[in-house]
Amino acid sequence: MTSPLPLGPSSPATHLPLLEHFRTVRRTSETLVADLSDADATVQSMEDASPAKWHLAHTTWFFEEFVLGQRMPHYTPFSEPFRYLFNSYYEAVGARHPRPRRGLLTRPTLDEVLAYRETVDEAMETVLESPHTEAELGIIVLGLHHEQQHQELLLTDILHLFAQNPLRPAYALRPVPVAVTDTPHPPEWITFDGGIVEVGSAIDAPFSFDCEGPRHAALLQPYALSSHPVSNRQWCEFIDDDGYQTAANWLSDGWAWVNREGIEAPLYWESRDGTWWHMTLHGLQPLDLDAPVTHVSFYEADAFARWCGKRLPTEFEWEAASAGLALDGNFADSGRLAPMADRQPNVGVLRQMFGDVWEWTASPFLPYPGFQPSPGAIGEYNGKFMCGQMVLRGGSCVTPAGHIRPTYRNFFYPHQRWQFTGLRLADDR
Repeated sequence: MTSPLPLGPSSPATHLPLLEHFRTVRRTSETLVADLSDADATVQSMEDASPAKWHLAHTTWFFEEFVLGQRMPHYTPFSEPFRYLFNSYYEAVGARHPRPRRGLLTRPTLDEVLAYRETVDEAMETVLESPHTEAELGIIVLGLHHEQQHQELLLTDILHLFAQNPLRPAYALRPVPVAVTDTPHPPEWITFDGGIVEVGSAIDAPFSFDCEGPRHAALLQPYALSSHPVSNRQWCEFIDDDGYQTAANWLSDGWAWVNREGIEAPLYWESRDGTWWHMTLHGLQPLDLDAPVTHVSFYEADAFARWCGKRLPTEFEWEAASAGLALDGNFADSGRLAPMADRQPNVGVLRQMFGDVWEWTASPFLPYPGFQPSPGAIGEYNGKFMCGQMVLRGGSCVTPAGHIRPTYRNFFYPHQRWQFTGLRLADDR
C-alpha cells in the first residue's frame, strides 16, 4: 500500500490531475478487453489466473468497498452479491467466492460488469471533484496502482488462456518489426563497489506499496551484474547442454518440480522441425533469439545461473545498481507486448533494467526492518504474503508505464512462470 502520503491534487505517477488520471487508468482496463468475447473474458485457465471479467469487476469492487462505502454513508452498492463475488482475499471484508471457481461465473455477463464499472466511476468522479482528506487520497491512489497491477495480470492471464487453445489465437496483431542491420551488443559485466547503501522507499516518496519500506541500510559486498537480461539464445545453450536433465544445476525443490512436471523448456516454448517457437500475445511466433528469455520460474533462473557458474542478484544489489537510472523501457504502453532485443549502442552500462521482463532475485519476500502493515483490511494487501515467495524487480513488457520504480517489489512462488519473468546474472567481485 501507501507510505504516508503528502499528496496534492495530482498523481505523481503521471503528473495528471487525479480525476484525469483516474479516467485514464479506468479506460485503459476497458481498452484491454475491447476485442475479447464474453467467453474469452469468462474462462479461467488455471487456479493462479483469473478471468478478464473478474479483473474488471474486482478493481471496481476495490473502489466501491474502500472509497465509496467509507466516504458515502448512504451509498447503495451496485449489487450486494458482487461484494461476495469480487472480493479477492480480504478476510476482514467477509466471505468470498473461491478463487479456483472464478471461471464458473458465467453471470454477471461482461456487459453487466462494464455497467458496474460505469456506475462506480460516476460515483467516484463525484468524490474526486469534492474536497478529500489525505487518507482518502492515499486509498484512491492505491486503488489506481492496484488496478494497474491487475492490467498486467489480465494480459498474462489472457496469454495463458489462449495458450491452452490448439488454434493458438492472437490477442493482438503483432506490430510491424523495425528493420535492423546491427546485432545486439554482447553482455558485459558492470561492477559495483558495494558498501552500506540505503534501500527501500523513502517516507516522502510520492507513492509506494507498504512492502517497499521502511527505508533502511543494507551492507553489500562488491559485486557485478550482467549488462543485459539472459537471452533466448543463451537459454537454448542451456537446453542443448542438458541443463534441465542435470541434477547438479538444481535446488532440491527445483529438481523435484522439474521431474514431477516434466519441465524441459520455458513455458510456452514449442519445438517445430528443430526450431523453437513460443506462444505470445501475438499468437504462436518463432523465437527471437536475441530477446530476453521469459516465462521461467525461480527454480529455472537459479539453475541457469548455477550452470553458468554465477548467481542471481539479491534484491538490494539490484536496487542499488538501478539507482539513478531513467525509468525507460519496453512497457505495455509501447504496444509490443513482448520482450525485445536491445540494440542500443551504449556500452559499459546496465541495459533493460526496467520493462521487458521481471527479473528474479535471490531474495525471499520478507518484511523490511520496522515494517508494520496498516490496520484493517488494507493491511492484508501485502504483509500476509511474506512467506515462501521470491522477489522480482524491474517490470515487464506488460507493466503499465509509470507504474514501476526502483524500489518496487513484485513477488511470486518459486515454481510460478506464467508471468513475464526472466533473469539477470550476478557475480561476486
